[in-house]
Amino acid sequence: MSYAIRFVFAAAAVCALAVYPSAQTLAQGKLTDTIPASGGNIGIQPINHATLQITHGDHVIDVDPVAQGNYANLVAPDIILITDIHGDHLDLATIAKLKKANTKIVAPAAAKIEGAIVIGNGETKTVDGVSIEAVPMYNLTRGPAAGQFFHDKGRGNGYIVTLGGKRIYIAGDTECTPEVKALKNIDVAFVPMNLPYTMPPSEAAECVKAFKPAIVYPYHYRGSNLDEFASALKGTGIDVRIRDWYVK
Repeated sequence: MSYAIRFVFAAAAVCALAVYPSAQTLAQGKLTDTIPASGGNIGIQPINHATLQITHGDHVIDVDPVAQGNYANLVAPDIILITDIHGDHLDLATIAKLKKANTKIVAPAAAKIEGAIVIGNGETKTVDGVSIEAVPMYNLTRGPAAGQFFHDKGRGNGYIVTLGGKRIYIAGDTECTPEVKALKNIDVAFVPMNLPYTMPPSEAAECVKAFKPAIVYPYHYRGSNLDEFASALKGTGIDVRIRDWYVK
């Protein structure tokens, strides 16, 4: 099969999943979305599960890079964001492979990454000219046993990254907490929805309705019913963008 035909088939397969087709280019078998912003478009590249790359101008930001991702044709990151200590978010060997000599790693203290810029819940730091705000991510009710949670409050970070005048929220592993509901002026949001660790699609949709991002991507959704999520947000004016995060 020719490259051109493979491209058409791949593009059709991904775009068929999208509520709003905005994909522009093909990288690693996945379509890269572009979002208009000051100083040029923001690129959104799904990589795998909780892993993605965000680009804008000279900035390349990788979120939670792990070994399951395919990075072969992607630009090396200037900034790496780590949300949590679990293996689907924190992979020291993959970080070591991807980072450049001047790559900045931003992480919660619990990640214990040597040389990282440590940021705690509620803090905002500017890294290479990029504003990065740490948002609490945690479980309210779900955990491995009574009185225990999969994600304790204060251990991990969601992030609000500001690029080109756009506020991009990367939730990490969280339930629909008061801090998430209270978010304001979010242009793009990445929201998890897999049980038992975060939320079901219905709960995720209700949370999105509360803080009203302009665009929302379900991610970290393995095994979840994304049609349920999209249907619950119909008529809200929120642009739901469903992409395939599990094809390498």
